[in-house]
Amino acid sequence: MFHELQHPVRLNSLFLTPLISSAMTASTQPQAPTLEDALARCQSLGMRLSKQRRAILGLLWDSKEHLSAKEIYDRLSRAGCNIGHTSVYQNLEALSDNGIIECVERSNARLYGHLSTPHSHINCTDTNQIIDIDIQLPDALIQEIEARTGVKIEDYRVDFYATRQG
Repeated sequence: MFHELQHPVRLNSLFLTPLISSAMTASTQPQAPTLEDALARCQSLGMRLSKQRRAILGLLWDSKEHLSAKEIYDRLSRAGCNIGHTSVYQNLEALSDNGIIECVERSNARLYGHLSTPHSHINCTDTNQIIDIDIQLPDALIQEIEARTGVKIEDYRVDFYATRQG
């Protein structure tokens, strides 16, 4: 579970800049479970693998996009899948509640993605696209944040906001 800071912590930019430029690593291909992993997780949790649930998971893994429930319903309907709005919403909630898919809260909709493992996002403000990215912050930066705030960081994600270049 991720929470936004109520009182943002400002870090010394002289401290932060060398750490990030020399030690932060990023990959645009987060380590993702496969569709087969997701199906196996459903089974291990005792979740029924209906045609509709398989279709939703297949769509999310094939598209590798963050989609709203309406977009998922529309794409599945166009592909000839016989599924109702309610079934899409119920399946998405069950899958995200059980940590099989990701649910990203937006002001105008919830978006669902195929990754449920910890990762960060690049939010394109001009295209509304969300790009999954792995970010590994330097240990020294994590320790500095912990020292300044008095907390123990167990996990994190970084949200970047950007526009497409070119």
